[in-house]
Amino acid sequence: MIAIIGAGKMGEALLAGLLGTGHAAAEVLVTEPRAEQARRLRERYGVEIVPAEEAARRADTLVLALKPQDMVDLLVDVAPAIGGDTLVISVAAGITTGLLEKHLVGDVAVVRAMPNTPAVVGQGMTAIAAGRHATADHLDRAEALLRPVGEVLRVAERHMDTVTALSGSGPAYFYFIVETMIDAGVLMGMSRDIAEKLVVQTIAGSASMLRDSGEHPVVLREAVSSPGGTTAAAVRELERHGVRTAFTDAIEAARDRSRELSEG
Repeated sequence: MIAIIGAGKMGEALLAGLLGTGHAAAEVLVTEPRAEQARRLRERYGVEIVPAEEAARRADTLVLALKPQDMVDLLVDVAPAIGGDTLVISVAAGITTGLLEKHLVGDVAVVRAMPNTPAVVGQGMTAIAAGRHATADHLDRAEALLRPVGEVLRVAERHMDTVTALSGSGPAYFYFIVETMIDAGVLMGMSRDIAEKLVVQTIAGSASMLRDSGEHPVVLREAVSSPGGTTAAAVRELERHGVRTAFTDAIEAARDRSRELSEG
């Protein structure tokens, strides 16, 4: 039995992924305190909505998909109900396996996961790291559970704050670039609809080309940049304004904030 505590966007994405890859609704429990959201999930997916303590008691795999600031209070409530053979998977940013283990009873296996929002459309990127009591088999189980919503990569936990900064927060950087490019088109007199179509398809195609070609991004960028041409002029301006440095600083700030969250 798999239980998901917290059915916001990420929790629901995991739920949809599980049901879409062969898990029966009867095999999945959901805890969702918002009555309207709980009703919608029950009607849409046919899953049983139960209190958190019941979910913890009945589950073989317990997925904690709630906000980081709510994690400790939840663990205090449900830890006594979690069996010693239960696998606990946390998808909360900044919450370390050590913090989870501190509030659990006995040697419960914990896996920390950092997915991102493209999981909602099955194109997510998730990194997972094992706690002290998690074995290779536990990692296999966690990976199998998370794979329906995208790619899964195993990393050492010391890298999880960087994972949060790169791929966890990464979609926001991407959308910021898209927003800026569309606004530039509008500023130069183009309709927003046309600018959006041009930019979104260009970004989607470029991402596919980068993933499928196996080429280094520098090689692909240089293939677009003719000497003395329009792209070279644009890249020169980006470098002049320190965009590369600004992105590095932004990612480091996200990493540092993830560390702060883990320290409480």
